[in-house]
Amino acid sequence: MTNSSHHHVTTQISENPARISVFQALNLGDLLCTTPALRAIRARFPDAEITFIGRPWAEDFLARLPSVDRFMPFPGFPGIAESPDAAMEIVALWPSFALAIQMHGSGEVSNGFVAALGATQSAGFGPAGDERLTTVLDWVENEPEPLRWLRLAEAIGAVPAGLQTEFPLTPADRGRAAALIGPRDERPLIGLHAGASDPSRRWPAESFAKLGDTLAEGFQARIVLTGSEQERSLTTTVQRLMDAPAIDLAGMTNLGEFAAVISAVDLLVTNDTGASHIAAATETPSVVLFGPTRPERWAPLDRRRHRVIDAASLPGAPDDRAAALQALAVDDVLAACLPVLQTREGFRNQFSDQEHIAWAG
Repeated sequence: MTNSSHHHVTTQISENPARISVFQALNLGDLLCTTPALRAIRARFPDAEITFIGRPWAEDFLARLPSVDRFMPFPGFPGIAESPDAAMEIVALWPSFALAIQMHGSGEVSNGFVAALGATQSAGFGPAGDERLTTVLDWVENEPEPLRWLRLAEAIGAVPAGLQTEFPLTPADRGRAAALIGPRDERPLIGLHAGASDPSRRWPAESFAKLGDTLAEGFQARIVLTGSEQERSLTTTVQRLMDAPAIDLAGMTNLGEFAAVISAVDLLVTNDTGASHIAAATETPSVVLFGPTRPERWAPLDRRRHRVIDAASLPGAPDDRAAALQALAVDDVLAACLPVLQTREGFRNQFSDQEHIAWAG
């Protein structure tokens, strides 16, 4: 489906390219959404050496993927915000690529970088009439992100091998997560992820704290707060505002351990941020809270396991999407949590029927 009338030419990749580069220098959620497409590309070109060009943080994650062989740090490019401070040159030492794939966005600027790699064939999204790449597709703004990259993979002859995103975990990741969480018992373990790189995507800390207390009181839930080192002040605030105890793991995990903690919880309540995409990749039930960003594009594909609250679509919500997230009621989020907790094996709902009806309604 295209949102414009112009036609873009697709070139079938006929020969088997020896070296393929994939470019994306964005954040964790963006990268996780490419994993089904990377899997399809690997299946289509099993003998190719696939190099991922990205930001330095991504190297550890990409080393986990069987679909990627090499990592190269993004050297920077004029107009790309994610460029490192000291931009490097694309020099002769770089390998020559037979096929370069642009997964960095709509292509206005990023196609210039991919074209500069000098690959024989190239593919990505781009504006009408863009001739910098040999295969250019229409960008559809609110297309679900994993399906967007699969559509690009299909344009170069790769057949989708499932829609599931992936975050492979090691035994060491799981062991460290188990040590941080402590002994498990029959109580549900609920993760709260209060952070997001953009403050306008954060549900208020007070609301997370109230939700945590309600779940602890009503379900005897153990509460785990997740986050990066940069989010410690935020998780400290949530912990301080709560009456119930909460385990604060912000800044105590590397990326793999962070994902292992999320995979270990029974339910994650999170803003629309990387943690949501980890929950999707590890098949951890989640409730994802949306404000300024669009769930059509960024919500997990499996809406049975992952419940989505689009704050702006609720009755009486402010028109401004960021304001709608700030105003989102704890009861609305609790109502989305209840089905997961009620179906949890061997677990009984502690709330009275009357309270349940009030929240569910």
